[in-house]
Amino acid sequence: MSKSPTVADPCPCGLPRTYADCCGALHAGAPAADAEALMRSRYVAFVRRDADYLRASWHASTRPGDLDFDGAPPVWLGLDVKQHMPIDADHAEVEFVAKYRIGGSSVVRMRERSRFVREDGRWFYVDGDLT
Repeated sequence: MSKSPTVADPCPCGLPRTYADCCGALHAGAPAADAEALMRSRYVAFVRRDADYLRASWHASTRPGDLDFDGAPPVWLGLDVKQHMPIDADHAEVEFVAKYRIGGSSVVRMRERSRFVREDGRWFYVDGDLT
């Protein structure tokens, strides 16, 4: 699943849509409808190794100066959104599990509770806690 999706491929985020009709639209500049949509699009950006999108969707207060995709790329195996928790109109949390493998290693299940903020009508990833 780690290959970069074409516009007609199923979206790697797991929703039953094509990449073009789902996360591809956000990668092309459309705003995310909610924090969950942004989180899904960020997962797909990791699949695509799209550092520019990841940085643009990261809140300025916590955005890293650089994203390094050097080294063996993970093979992303799937995303499972466990919970989308709106806090108020401009704050939300999303809990998810992303599965991946590096080389011939065992499957890793990364579970995170991520925090998001909306500013000027656009959602941004702030930070998250691995659980």
